[in-house]
Order: sequence, then structure tokens, then C-alpha cells
Amino acid sequence: MDRVHLSARELVEFLLQRGSIDSRGAGFDRAAEGARIHRRLQRAAGKGYEVEVYLKQEYQAEGLDWLIDGRADGIFAENGLVTVDEIKTVTTPLEEITEEMQPVHWAQGQVYAAIYARQKGLEEIAVRLTYFQVDEEQIIRFTRRYTAGELEDFMAGLLREYAPWAKRARDWQQQRTESLQALAFPFEEYRTGQRAMAAAVYRTLRDGQRLLCQAPTGIGKTMSALFPALKVLAGGCEGRVFYLTARTTARAAAESALARLRQSQPDLRLKSITLTAKDKVCLLEKRECTPEACPYANGYYDRLREALWQALDEDDFTRPRLEELARRHTLCPFEFGLDLSLWCDVIVGDYNYLFDPVVSLKRFFEAGGDHLFLVDEAHNLPDRAREMHSASLEKSQVYRCVKLLGKGRGRPKTALNRLNRAFIELRRRCEEQPERTFFSAEALEDFRRLVERAAGPLEEWLEEHREGEAREELLELYFALREYLRVAEWYDEHFVTQVSAHGAEVRVSQLCLDPAPFVDASLAKGRGAVLFSATLSPAAYFRDILGCTEAKNALLPSPFDPARLGLFCAADVSTRYRDRQQSLEAIARYLHALVAGQRGNYIAFFPSYTYLAQVHEVFCRLFPQVETLVQQAGMDETAREDFLARFSPDADAALLGFGVLGGVFGEGVDLAGSRLIGAAIVGVGLPQVGPRQEMLRRYFDDTRGDGFDYAYRFPGFNKVLQAAGRVIRTPADRGVVLLIDDRFAAPAYRQLFPAHWRHCRYLYGPAELTEQLAAFWEAEEK
Repeated sequence: MDRVHLSARELVEFLLQRGSIDSRGAGFDRAAEGARIHRRLQRAAGKGYEVEVYLKQEYQAEGLDWLIDGRADGIFAENGLVTVDEIKTVTTPLEEITEEMQPVHWAQGQVYAAIYARQKGLEEIAVRLTYFQVDEEQIIRFTRRYTAGELEDFMAGLLREYAPWAKRARDWQQQRTESLQALAFPFEEYRTGQRAMAAAVYRTLRDGQRLLCQAPTGIGKTMSALFPALKVLAGGCEGRVFYLTARTTARAAAESALARLRQSQPDLRLKSITLTAKDKVCLLEKRECTPEACPYANGYYDRLREALWQALDEDDFTRPRLEELARRHTLCPFEFGLDLSLWCDVIVGDYNYLFDPVVSLKRFFEAGGDHLFLVDEAHNLPDRAREMHSASLEKSQVYRCVKLLGKGRGRPKTALNRLNRAFIELRRRCEEQPERTFFSAEALEDFRRLVERAAGPLEEWLEEHREGEAREELLELYFALREYLRVAEWYDEHFVTQVSAHGAEVRVSQLCLDPAPFVDASLAKGRGAVLFSATLSPAAYFRDILGCTEAKNALLPSPFDPARLGLFCAADVSTRYRDRQQSLEAIARYLHALVAGQRGNYIAFFPSYTYLAQVHEVFCRLFPQVETLVQQAGMDETAREDFLARFSPDADAALLGFGVLGGVFGEGVDLAGSRLIGAAIVGVGLPQVGPRQEMLRRYFDDTRGDGFDYAYRFPGFNKVLQAAGRVIRTPADRGVVLLIDDRFAAPAYRQLFPAHWRHCRYLYGPAELTEQLAAFWEAEEK
């Protein structure tokens, strides 16, 4: 680390922030709202007011070189005195806003003033604090004058206080880089395809590019991504490695890979942390992030620095270790994890830490950086990104809250009543439509204004009523209103508004149809990105939908012998919706032929719970001797574990599980060896036809000329590939996959087959399957 680079805000907040965590007035995109208010006040300031002035200054202090930078909200001259304006939006009640309320706010303005005075040769300069109280929309200002000497002394004091932390970071970075440069691949040899993937990842990240990599099961994707990323980190990269996933199992795989690296090189110096969602890691029975309710939030910032200093003696911060440290120091484990992550080299967490505009780690990404992004299970990202940029409101929730507010009037109740009446008007419009649903390409501005007018009074009510039965539901509504307003800020041609009525219920949804520009903007916050999965096909579709049109593409072959996978297609069965009743017995007989071929464990995947139940009923009537297991809707974690536990190795009889395609057992499940020797996939995985999916199809017809593929075929076939990938997990595995649908034999689907599926055999009757399975299992025995 040649020099210490800190923003003015990072410097003063780390050293001077005191007090407690308090989530009241938070929970939505406060930063975006603050930015809007900043722009509003800056425009109102008039001529001579410079806005968003970027300042940077180098210092030499405490034996270190420093670069301190940041953007001053405004700089202006009045009566010959230059003034630095620091704007803050607050929800603090007006009567509690004082000049001494937040010393850290003054400090940030003082840093900017010190830099400006030094660069302009000023003897004296002023700092003005401009507070905007968002509920009352009132402006309160305070001004202080400083001499250049006072500001120089102030800066020297800050740098002196931060110097031990900077020296520790410098020493650590040197040790880390040296150990990473000496790091060897942690296995004796590369698996088939693993070296090619690692080399592609290294080149991509080194050169600041993007890569979409389809790497089939068995290559060792996690290590193939992490190892080269760490080598790039050792080559002078100043950022961090972010390993981003969609599932807990993938985060566990990343932790295991890091543990393997440490095991292979005991002197490896590498700090890693796994971030967990706030609700999951909270140490209270019921989360409430206020100093009155939570001892881990009360006085959090007063204890933080000492806890950090002690924790930095360690390197590996998994969830259990973070919880242990949080209890020891009486700190919120979620917030402590975020603060500790600033001192870590590898950060493992959910997609939302980069891609969600509310949850993303703004402490890393506001100004961009040299970060390296590894995005695992990237086939999940399009739908997740759509969800992150969509928001819905329901009439029933608003009406319940009106009732909870009780008798009488009052601003919140009046505003919510108006919003409720707007829902009623929208329901009348829905009733004129065939499916009681209508879409609007334009945002519903009148409705949005009513939402905005309800959010402010509701926030006031929540500030005044911090206890009571009604508060929890009103708080949930408040967050929903704010989420709706946040999405409204982004609303453009990539969105559509859907209004649907079901009975008395009305739902208004702002839907993100195309997440590409948002994913692209998120990935642009780092140096380079690798998005990888076992199923990223067709590549052109994923490059487009993930905003990576210029990305390179790597399609790696399966490392497993294709002969160990028996792949068959029942080409005489139609599972189209209109044909499902006629298909039940045929599917049941194919499934029986499948499990009769070899004793062991199997799963059949269906496009819906209804279809699953229908086939299961017929199967049990025809073949009662076969043990079955059925996935239920809404299974909790314990029920899912119990389901998978039934798939024991070396089963001495047939077990047939019935599951849902695209569900929890259709991907991310690792039943290696004899725990699973076969899977049947019923149907081609098409999403259910409905108004929303049809709107998606029409959108991509208009923008890509390929609506059916984008909305139905490609997403559906990726579910098929994921489900089929449950069968062969290691080089020693053997098993069969049965595709049940005549569409799999059509050219449009056959061209989507991966290379290791080219040996698929098309069958016309369960008897043919029985014959083929006998030959397959006999050959495997030999």
C-alpha cells in the first residue's frame, strides 16, 4: 500500500461516529432520497454556488503518505468569505436539531474546508451545516468560521488518530500480497476443464473485463474462480474479491474452498468474511433495531473500534464466528460484519450486496473501485435482479392499517383512506378487463403521489407510537410504500405497471421487465466480473439479459464420461396443458420403467404441484409396491432436510421422489454417488402462462424480436438442465435421466442440448425404455 486513500466521510465517520444504531426512519433508500433533496437545495442556491465540488489533497503525516478526497455538497462566497456547505437530510424532530447534534457532520465539512483553504491559499474559511428535516420540509442552518491554521491542526489530529489503523492495514496488505504470490493451487492436479476455467478467470479479471462461463458440474467451479481471483489480487489489485451467490449452499462451498486454501498453505494470510442477512443473524428473538429494544444496537459505535482492533487478529469470519464476536463485544452481528468487511480481502454473500439498490454495500461501491466480482449460479441472476427492481402494493394491507388507526381522523388515516379509494377506482378498471388485469407502460403518477403523501404522515405516526399492537403492521406498510417509491424513481421504458384484481383484493405492481441496464451498472462498480454456472445456455441470451453484451464467453465441456449418463427421451408423450389429463398414465408407466431398471433412489420433476399430485395418484394406484416421497409446497428447512435424508446411499429398494421443477430440490442439491441414480423431467420447464409472463413475452418481442424464447423457452430449459444436473456429481457416479415430452425431440430444443447430451436416445413406449435401461445398467456393471 503506497499511500493511504480515504474519503473525507470514511475518515471522520470511522474516528468520530458515536452513539447507537437506530433503524427508525430507515428501511428504504434513504441515500437516494437524500440525493434528491441535495439536488433540490443546490438548485435553489442560485448563481455563484458551486455544486458537488470534487476535492483531493495529499498529505505526509505519521510516516505515511495520504490521499484524502471527496465531494463537497456546495462552495460559495458571501461578503468575501468562502463557505463550504455540508447538506444533511434528517428525520430528527425540529426541536431536537441543534448545532452540536452531530460533531461528525461538522468534521466532514472541516476536512473539505481544510483542503480548499490549503489549495486556494485562504487565511479564513467558513463551514455551513444545512439540515433538511424531511417530514416538515424545513431547513435549519448553522455556520462556523475557521482559520487555515485551525483546520491544518484539525487534519493533523485526524491523521494522527487514524495512523495506527493505516499502518496495520499497510502491514497486513504487504503480508497478504506476499503470501498470495506464493500461493499454489491446492490440489495435486487440475480436473478436466479446471485449468482452462482458472486461466480464463485470471485473464478476465487481470484485464478488467467480463466473462460468462458455463462450467458443468464436476469441474470445481468455486476453486476455479477463487484461486485465480486471489492471484489477480496479489498482482497489485487494490480492491477486494466479492464472491456472490444465490443460495446458502454456494456460500458454504466458497467457505470450504477458502478453508482448503488455508489448509494447503498454513502461512497464507487472507482475511475473509461471510455476510448473512440481518434477520437470520440477529441475536434477538424478534428483531428491532432501536437502542431501547436492542442492547447490541445501544451504544454500538462507542464499542465498535475496540472490537474491530481485537477482531483483526483473526482471518476467517464465518457466520458462527461473527455471532460469537458480536456477543462478546455486545455488538449487532449484522452491522459488525459490514464494518469488519472493510478490513477483509474476500467477501462472501448474497447477490443483493452488489445488485440490490437498497441493500448493496455502498461503503464499497459508491465511488466504484478495483473490485473483482465472482457471481456464482448466475442463471438465477436475471429473475433475482427483476425482483430487486420491482415493487408491489396491495389494497388489503392499506385497508387493514386504516382500521388499525382506529376512530377519528388524523393525517395518516386521511392519507391512507385516499390511497384506499384509489385502489377501489383501479379495481373498477380491472373489472372491465377479461382477466381482471391491465398493464400500463407509463407509471401511474396520480397513484404514486398518493403513495408519497401517505408515507410522510405514516412515518410521523411511527415516530410517535413506538409500541403497541398496530405498530408492526403499520411499519410493514411504511416499508412497502417506501419500496414502491424507490422503484418509481427508476421507472423508465424497462418497466411496466400491472394492476390486478382478485375478489376484493387489488394489487399494483411496478415490474422490471429487463434487468440488463441495472446489472450492467452494478458490475461496472468493479474492475472485472466473472459470472458462472453449470447452465448459461444459450450464451447470447445470458449476455444480453445480464447487460454483458461485450463479455467473453467460455463453454467448458463436462469432465465426466458421457457414457456414465444414460439419457433418454419419451418422445411419444405430450405434457402440454391441454394434453395433461391424457398423459397421466403414460407418465406413470414411464416412471415405473425407470425405477424398475435398477434399485436405488430417483426423483421425478414436474412443472406444477397440481400435475405432480395427479401423476402421483395414478402411479400409486398402478404401482403401490414402489415407495414414493412427495415435495410439499412451503416446506421449511427441517422438512427439506428430512426429504433429502430419505435418499440414503446403497438403497436396497426403489424410492421415487416427486418434486417440482425449479424448486428447492431442482438445483443446489448434491446427492452424490448412489444417493441419486436417476431423474425424470416431465415437461420442458416453461413458466406458467399468465398476464405477467405474456407481458414479458410482448416486451421481448418488441425489443429483441424473440419474445417466446426470452420469456419461456430459455428460462424453462435452464430449469431442465439444472434438474438433470442432480444425477452425475462425481467422476464415479452413474445414472440415468429421462426427459418426458415430445418437444425435446424438436430442433428448437435439441439445439439447446449441451455437448454431453448428444447421445440422447428417443423412445416410443415404456417397453423401449425397459430394454434400453437393461443394456445401460448391464454395461455399467461390466
